[in-house]
Amino acid sequence: MSSLSCGIVGLPNVGKSTIFSALTNAAAESGNFPFTTINPNIAIVDVPDDRLDYLTKVFKPDSKIYTSLKFVDIAGLVKGASEGEGLGNKFLGNIREVDAVAHVLRCFEDDVTHVFNSVDPIRDMEVINLELCYSDIQILEKRILKLEKNKKNGDKDSILEYELVQTLMNTLNKGKRIDINNFDNTHKKIIRSLNLISSKPIIYVLNYGDNQIDNLKIEELKKIIKSEGETFVEIYGLLENEIRDLESNEKQMFLSEYNIKKTGLDLLINKAYEYLNLITFYTAGPKECRAWSIINHSKAPVAAGKIHSDFQKGFIKAEVIKYSDFVNAGSEDEAKKLGYLKSEGKDYIVEDGDMIHFRYNL
Repeated sequence: MSSLSCGIVGLPNVGKSTIFSALTNAAAESGNFPFTTINPNIAIVDVPDDRLDYLTKVFKPDSKIYTSLKFVDIAGLVKGASEGEGLGNKFLGNIREVDAVAHVLRCFEDDVTHVFNSVDPIRDMEVINLELCYSDIQILEKRILKLEKNKKNGDKDSILEYELVQTLMNTLNKGKRIDINNFDNTHKKIIRSLNLISSKPIIYVLNYGDNQIDNLKIEELKKIIKSEGETFVEIYGLLENEIRDLESNEKQMFLSEYNIKKTGLDLLINKAYEYLNLITFYTAGPKECRAWSIINHSKAPVAAGKIHSDFQKGFIKAEVIKYSDFVNAGSEDEAKKLGYLKSEGKDYIVEDGDMIHFRYNL
């Protein structure tokens, strides 16, 4: 499975490209005017992992490899994007290709121009979300035309999908996002095939600067996000961009002055990882300690296939030590002596933190 992707979206000049640069250490083009970013910037970033760091200290391997996520800096959307305003169709197409959305909301005042000539993150959030809803409605309207023909012929699958699409359109027409968790597995499969932007996991990024807007407005924004069942992270985008090249201890010193315990990178990546329903398992030894991402509730052979397709085809068993058990034991040999090593078959559901050695036969 290739790296899952998180698209960074928002209105022009809210700090998307600055945050992208801060998150990825890749200098994205940015400027004080709309549409600076036309083609999306892309960067693969390591997922910070304290457990992998600990395993590396114990095994002292030749190499350490983190699991990764792909971040895509998508150009600023504007009101009317769903009707093609401001290269809207192109940008909306870019958003459809990502697995999750990080929606940047500007929460600071400075001399950078805002497309509405005022800073109001609640208004900005509503503008973008409505454009995404309108865009999805257009997709569903086209889909209904196709389904109606098959529905008249009594096709059961078309009847099922037609009813679902009507339900989805009712939700979108109210300006509401689609919560895929409210549907059964059959409906989820159909929704995923439609590739609707408003059904993708969303993380709001509250972007702060030197001159933050009124705190009451920020608290109201947080309240609205929580009431919709969504989540947010808070990032000092400009600050983190300015200190991105510093050594980690110097970086932490600057962040502590702002009472920031974790970088925006850590917060956003960990939240994106969680929202994409991913867990991490590990392979560890003297040659390599490596973290692997996998969809939650995956079985052992699927995890083996992440490493190599031959491992999945010839899967015999998975020898598993829980990370917490390994820490308690202090070493692999001691973990085995204490009976922490379990031999699991093809129906074993991999759990977050599992350390696994796969046995296979070609």
